Amino acid sequence: MIQRIQTIFLLLAAIVSGGLTNVFYLWNASYDSDFTAYESLFNKSMLLKPIGVLFFISAILSFITIFLFKNRKLQFVINRINILLNFLLLGFIVYHVLNLSGETTVSEKGIGSFLPIISVFLLVFANRYIKKDEDLVKSVDRLR
Repeated sequence: MIQRIQTIFLLLAAIVSGGLTNVFYLWNASYDSDFTAYESLFNKSMLLKPIGVLFFISAILSFITIFLFKNRKLQFVINRINILLNFLLLGFIVYHVLNLSGETTVSEKGIGSFLPIISVFLLVFANRYIKKDEDLVKSVDRLR
């Protein structure tokens, strides 16, 4: 049953984690102009590589979860893992954004820093509807 509402939320979460992170920049500094998640994969700094990797893993998990519609419990658990992954990603981003120097050089915090929050909200809404489907199936099984 691909045509469920949680599929839309999961697809939007995959688009936010996979596509929009390469469009909107995470931060912009004079020494590192327009830093996106895609650029973090090819950055020489080992501290910035996890940001791109976590965005990619989050997008893949969201996309895989769409096709687990027959196993709602596993779908629910993978979404929770994805939510925790996005909170970890948000922690990495907040750490790096707060360590940007803003006094001597011009640095801007990008809108891409808020994308994990949007992804978390979408995953929470998807989990809510997955839970509703599971409760509906359990109630129908009780009637048999």
